[in-house]
Parts: sequence; C-alpha cells; structure tokens
Amino acid sequence: MVWVNAIVQGILLGGLYALFACGLSLMFGVMRVVNLAHGDFAVLATYLALAIITGLDVPVLWSALVVAPLFGMVGYLVQRFIIQRSLDVSPVTTLLVTFGLSIVIQNGLLEGLSANSQSLPSGSLASASFQVNSQLSIGYESVIVFAVAVVVLVCLQLFLSRARLGREVRAAADDQEAATIVGVNVRHVYGVTAAIAFATVALAGVAFGMYSSFNPAAGPQRLIFAFEAVVIGGVGSLWGTLAGGIILGLAQVLGSQVDTSFGVLAGHLVFLIVLALRPNGLIPARLS
Repeated sequence: MVWVNAIVQGILLGGLYALFACGLSLMFGVMRVVNLAHGDFAVLATYLALAIITGLDVPVLWSALVVAPLFGMVGYLVQRFIIQRSLDVSPVTTLLVTFGLSIVIQNGLLEGLSANSQSLPSGSLASASFQVNSQLSIGYESVIVFAVAVVVLVCLQLFLSRARLGREVRAAADDQEAATIVGVNVRHVYGVTAAIAFATVALAGVAFGMYSSFNPAAGPQRLIFAFEAVVIGGVGSLWGTLAGGIILGLAQVLGSQVDTSFGVLAGHLVFLIVLALRPNGLIPARLS
C-alpha cells in the first residue's frame, strides 16, 4: 500500500508540474521562445499572492483569482515591449533577454524582501484529506491543483481548436508570414499567447507556494522541472505536457521511496533517458 500511495501522490504532483510547464510549452510552440525567466515569474507571482493574502486577509485560493489575470496583463506587456523586440533581432537574443529578466527579478526580490524561505498560508486546506481506506489518504490540496491543471489544459485545447483567436494562434505558430498575409495581427497574437502563459505560470506559482516553501532564488529549479516535463511529454503538445508532468512526478516520488535523497535525481534520470531514446518526446505534436 505504501507504493500505491506513492503512485497516487506522484500522479497528483505531476498535475502541478504540468500546470507549471504548459505556459513554457505554449510560448515555445507558438513563438519558438524559451523563457528562461519562467520560474522567476512564478516566484514573483507567489510573493504577490503572499502580499494579497496578508494584506487583504483573503484565502489562498482567492488570491489566485487576482494574481492570474494581473500576470496575464504583465505577460502581454512583456511580450509586446521586451520579447518581441528581441524576436525582431533573432531567436537567440530572446534567450539573453529572458535570462536578463531572470536576474533582474531574482535580485529585485532579494533587495526588496529577504532571502528567508516563506510559504503561503493555506489554512485547514493544507492538512485536509479524504480517506480511501485505512492506509491511503489523499489531500484536498493536491486534488484541487491537479483538477485545475486538467481544466486549464482542456480550456486551452478548446480555445486553440474552436475560438477564432485560437485558430489565429495556431496559424501564427504554423507559418507567421502566411498568417500575416491573410490578415492575422501576429504581434497581438503573440501578446495573447504570452498573456495566457503568464497567467498559467501565476497559478502554478500559487500552487507551488501551497506545496512547499519558496525564496527569491527558487526560480531556476522550477524552470528545470517545467522544462523536463515539456521535453518528456513533447514540445508543443498540451496533453504531452500533462503526461510529461505525471511521469516526472512519479519518478521523483517513487525515487524518494527508494531513498529520500534520490527523488529529484530520479526525475533527472528519466528526463535524460527520454531525451536519449525519444528526443521529440513521448507525444510530439505542434499546436497547429
């Protein structure tokens, strides 16, 4: 039963990684941009959620409803005024620009706040769970995060396949020049894509703050987990991102059952194995 519990917890943890990785996958799938500041924006969202919770005395889940739309607007502006200008130069320039954003966010948080670790106060939700049987219990917090990840991915898939703007996103991802010829405002589409990616990473940041402690330097590790989930599942595949997150979560939790210090390393090893055997990921696909 211990291993069954580990498998369940690994699957639920995978939902968190998928939520964190879907924005990274979306930006690369549409704009071919690897956002190296992805993890740091998540940390920034976590600190903003903490400020809202302590300042307004609202539950942690309500803070996400404020943080996500706000970060959506930030993402649109960052893409239009920073990332787009680097894209006009070359795709490689975006790596330098997003790396610079990562450094600025980390040092800004260190200067304005402290390096001490903190966590989001989730109250009774942190310990609440339901009993499957006498030896297996599942936390409500983990289930909520997994459900949010699935809902976000379903909504994104429906948006891309059925909404007019979603079809424009797919067209821009497939062929920017052809999309421009038929009247698609590619720069606006890229901005909307970044807005969605930033909103999802804000949700992931709040979820991570509920799961574990955080500090200004926590961004790079979260970026690595998101990147591994994307690569394992397949770049540009939203459902592949969910599969990759679940595989990564299972590897880490099951690895921790073998040895408490082996969890993170087990995830890295699975990532390297998939990269060696299936470089395109387990479910390779393009958003278009």
